[in-house]
Amino acid sequence: MSDQIKFIVDSLNKEPFKKNYNLITFDSLGPMQLLQVLNDVLAEIDPKQDVDIREETPEQTAKRMLSLLGILKYKPPGNATDMSTFRQGLVIGSKPVIYPVLHWLLQRSSELKKRAYLARFLIKLEVPSEFLQDETVADTNKQYEELMEAFKALHKECEQLKTSGFSTAEIRRDISAMEEEKDQLMKRVERLKKRVETVQNHQRMLKIARQLRVEKEREEFLAQQKQEQKNQLFHAVQRLQRVQNQLKSMRHAAADAKPESLMKRLEEEIKFNSYMVTEKFPKELESKKKELHFLQKVVSEPAMGHSDLLELESKVNEVNAEINQLIEKKMMRNEPIEGKLSLYRQQASIISRKKEAKAEELQETKEKLASLEREVSVKTNQTREFDGTEVLKGDEFKRYVSKLRSKSTVFKKKHQIIAEFKAEFGLLQRTEELLKQRQETIQHQLRTIEEKKGISGYSYTQEELERVSALKSEVDEMKGRTLDDMSEMVKKLNSLVSEKKSALAPVIKELRQLRQKCQELTQECDEKRTQYDSCAAGLESNRSKLEQEVRGLREECLQEESKYHYTNCMIKNLEVQLRRATDEMKAYVSSDQQEKRKAIREQYTKNITEQENLGKKLREKQKAVRESHGPNMKQAKMWRDLEQLMECKKQCFLKQQSPASIGQDIEVMYGGVHL
Repeated sequence: MSDQIKFIVDSLNKEPFKKNYNLITFDSLGPMQLLQVLNDVLAEIDPKQDVDIREETPEQTAKRMLSLLGILKYKPPGNATDMSTFRQGLVIGSKPVIYPVLHWLLQRSSELKKRAYLARFLIKLEVPSEFLQDETVADTNKQYEELMEAFKALHKECEQLKTSGFSTAEIRRDISAMEEEKDQLMKRVERLKKRVETVQNHQRMLKIARQLRVEKEREEFLAQQKQEQKNQLFHAVQRLQRVQNQLKSMRHAAADAKPESLMKRLEEEIKFNSYMVTEKFPKELESKKKELHFLQKVVSEPAMGHSDLLELESKVNEVNAEINQLIEKKMMRNEPIEGKLSLYRQQASIISRKKEAKAEELQETKEKLASLEREVSVKTNQTREFDGTEVLKGDEFKRYVSKLRSKSTVFKKKHQIIAEFKAEFGLLQRTEELLKQRQETIQHQLRTIEEKKGISGYSYTQEELERVSALKSEVDEMKGRTLDDMSEMVKKLNSLVSEKKSALAPVIKELRQLRQKCQELTQECDEKRTQYDSCAAGLESNRSKLEQEVRGLREECLQEESKYHYTNCMIKNLEVQLRRATDEMKAYVSSDQQEKRKAIREQYTKNITEQENLGKKLREKQKAVRESHGPNMKQAKMWRDLEQLMECKKQCFLKQQSPASIGQDIEVMYGGVHL
């Protein structure tokens, strides 16, 4: 609150208020005085508020201030009940209500002045619907809305011109330079006309020269058009070759493709494309939009000098120092929750960066794969042309690949089994070590307890007795079994084994056939998958190339269109300048005096003569004033002496009854005057 009052007092002591308050005098102001101060601040923002609050009732004052604060979009703190207390406090001039309003107004006075100025023209008058049924009222309301929109557009243009950095001095310099160029062109045209008029048949020669220039321009245009058509034909032939190659590759891939592999590939591609569309591309688009907004903001601002750059660098250094101080404070606090959250945030950011990097790597690998496939096709064509031999294809290549794959699968399985055995062996060794350590600790604890109780060796003897009793029970059970039961059991088991073998024999044969078939199908599926992957990668690379070409052609089209519009504008400007120059020449050359008077040169010469005559008159007047200055000054001095004399006589007449005072007054009145 003290900072708020200090800011208010400092602002009121500055221009344009100049109140000369301090904290004590401002705090001792009464309610009416506070309301008057608030009214003065509002009058500075909106001149309509410049009234004396003693001449109106408190309700009128509060209503007027509340309406203006509503226009300025001031939001009092609190809810609806606080709004009623805010109104009451504004009526009675309460300090807790007035101080925040003054702080808010003084803090953003320039912005609020602009808002109050715009509110005079942009606050729409609500006309009841029953009055709008009248045609005159409806037309007037429509005209009012159109004028409001026109005011918005003009105000926006004015603000843009203010911030664009153009100055009247630069425009005047440009105009003067253009006028000089115009004069030079007119002089050159006159000289050329004089030269041409002396030549015989100059009109015919001018006509022929004009036709020659037109034909040369037409020839250049046709040559340019011919070159463009050649380029278009070359690009069209290249596109046709690429499309034909794509068609061949797609037909070849479609002949050997299966729906399962196609669906799997499409699902992977959909996942990748959805990630690119939903996560990566929006981020890149957002960053590009921010960069574009920043560049537009930089372009809209006026040109900056060396001092502005130094000031910005100092501000940047201050902000960096504040950031470092805040980071140090945060590190000194060392809150555990924030530390955990920062750790999770770092992990999330690392994962997102890895994901983006992998997506970019995938895109690059796809492009590399397409380029490698093209190189392979080129190399195969070269080898075929060089020695006539061909690379393995068809069934031979499939058999070779299937052998390699079967060996690689067997190797991978064996390697995986070995790795599992090694991992299991390591786990078992570790568990054995842990169990041994635990047993040793338990045995040590048990020995210490037995020594304390005085029965050392009891656990060992107890374990031996239990072991001996278990062995004895097992021996007794084995003796209890008879040999007949054992023989019957063996017979039953043999019969069951033979039955199961006879029942499982055809199933095992079928299983072997199915395993072999499954292996063949998996190999064929892998081959089809590789073919589809290569085809899809080629299509993807071709699609990306086509998109890049289309993007480049669109950019070229936009550039050429902008150049076309720019040249048209320049041609129109030059035509206008040439028309003005021809009109001026006609007016200057013509024998008609009225036409000559309309010429700019004649107008300027007339103005120059008028100004020279006026200067002569003023110099003559100045000479007369200088000559009469001395006598006039002497006469003025004499009139002042006469005025003092008459004043002295007046004083003497009024003070006839006191002669002493009359003498003093005479000395005072005359002073050092010499008549």
